[in-house]
Amino acid sequence: MTMSTTTADNSQAKRNVAVLVAAQAILGAQMPMIFIVGGLAGQSLATNACLATLPISLIVLGSMLAATPVSAIMQRWGRRAGFLVGATAGACGGIVGAYGLFLGSFPVFLLGSLLTGIYMSAHGFYRFAAADTASDDFRPKAISYVMAGGLAAAVIGPQIVKLTSTAYVIPFLGTYIAVIALNIFGAALFFLLDIPTPDRPTADAPKGRTRLELLKTPRIAVAIICAMVSYALMNLVMTSTPLAVVGCGYTANDAADVVTSHVLAMYVPSFFTGHLIARFGVERIVAIGLAILAAAGVVALQGVELGNFFLALILLGVGWNFGFIGATSMLAASHDPHERGRMQGLNDLLVFGGVTVASLASGGLMNCSGGSPVEGWTAVNLAMIPLLTLAGGALLWLVLKPSDARTA
Repeated sequence: MTMSTTTADNSQAKRNVAVLVAAQAILGAQMPMIFIVGGLAGQSLATNACLATLPISLIVLGSMLAATPVSAIMQRWGRRAGFLVGATAGACGGIVGAYGLFLGSFPVFLLGSLLTGIYMSAHGFYRFAAADTASDDFRPKAISYVMAGGLAAAVIGPQIVKLTSTAYVIPFLGTYIAVIALNIFGAALFFLLDIPTPDRPTADAPKGRTRLELLKTPRIAVAIICAMVSYALMNLVMTSTPLAVVGCGYTANDAADVVTSHVLAMYVPSFFTGHLIARFGVERIVAIGLAILAAAGVVALQGVELGNFFLALILLGVGWNFGFIGATSMLAASHDPHERGRMQGLNDLLVFGGVTVASLASGGLMNCSGGSPVEGWTAVNLAMIPLLTLAGGALLWLVLKPSDARTA
């Protein structure tokens, strides 16, 4: 069986989707956990408040740096090998992060964050793995269903934070111990995956397009831009949210509840995003996603009442879902199987490169632009404007191109 083989009833794809949904729910729970406590723990360890979100930035940087190697591992040895590498790195990141908290060492804590980024990179390939054995018709639905697995993670992760953040004298130490356990036990799921390892290329096998040729393909270029902007904006705002909520006089539990509502909004639409893409077209869904992201920024700028935080972060999650899943579906249909490792690794390198910049900017904007949390929060949301302009312009350019030139 080759990677291009699909079954008429998609039974193999549906089994793989079920496994990946479970992995999203269990292993994926560590991502909202870390995004809730990472900035708060960094704020307690860093000597400079502007560096509070640096732990989260290093997670994203680690994901960017690992994207190409993890993709190459999956291309050569299969998805299971790459996902096991990711879970191992996630456990190691939890161990080093917990040790950094125990020592009160910011550099050690940052090293743990960098290792966690390898897990985040592997986690990003769940959506592509869902498409590997799916038919053309089932592909957007498979991607959407796997992303929907994050719905359980949105509930599980923040609740674990509430139970563990003060379990020890050292704040958040219990949360990082829980992260270790999630990676160890969740890794067993990947032995249930049934995704064939790609065939080794023969001497006369098609080489596929180079990375530069892939990037010059209009549909691929726009898919990457829209995915990068959707993810970067989500990360830009979400990274600062716990700091903004606590800085405006609310509690850490309030911050966890706001992040919970956000992550729920990221994944609840996944139950029907694939159907909407199939019915209305991927370009329309991506455009709607960008519009909803803009609405999130408008709501956030209206005030810092707890209701504003909740509504803005809910809109941010829905906008990310439409924009990112739509862009992923666009990309998955724009390259051949033998180009998979090259294209998907390049995509995640660029996407998480943009997210790294957004994450680094988030802490600086929040803590070092203005004299109060309100002014910092305003700066974070105003920073959305140029990125939304870039993605909207790129999408409009693609739609106006002749259809035969979009994949040329």
